[in-house]
Amino acid sequence: MTRSSRHALCIDICVDSDLWKDPGGAKACVRRALAEAAAALSKAPAELAVVLTDDTAVCLLNRQWRGIAKATNVLSFPAAAGLAAGDPPLIGDIVLAYQTIAREARAKRKPFAHHLAHLAVHGYLHLIGYDHENDTDAAAMEDAERHVLRRLAIPDPYRRRPAAAKKAVKKPANKR
Repeated sequence: MTRSSRHALCIDICVDSDLWKDPGGAKACVRRALAEAAAALSKAPAELAVVLTDDTAVCLLNRQWRGIAKATNVLSFPAAAGLAAGDPPLIGDIVLAYQTIAREARAKRKPFAHHLAHLAVHGYLHLIGYDHENDTDAAAMEDAERHVLRRLAIPDPYRRRPAAAKKAVKKPANKR
């Protein structure tokens, strides 16, 4: 368990899949992202757990808790109650699925560590009360994510690519 000196964030990380080939690097990335999110958005000490797992485990959790039979990149489970007196309150658990995160990072042409950090921050925001059930809440959550990711020097994941970059290269006209 690690405690962030700035805001007393206790983070317990469990690696539950061999797919996380560099668990030390992934843990460091997640710790840094969560510590920065806590420093930027929370004033109270807290404790949370992170599970680095795979699509199979996340699919099972999704089916059990959300009635959805598919994997997703991140799941957040807010805690119902705190710990014993004197301990920081347990705010919940974040579960991250390796294959989905890797697939999305490749598809979006972004570094795996950037996408992992973004999803850890996204999960943390759910634990502290943010949601994206409507446009207003989604905009507030995205703004909070952008704020934390800027502090981590990670590019805005919601920035739209310029139209010129999206256009297909025109083929030269056939000359006869």
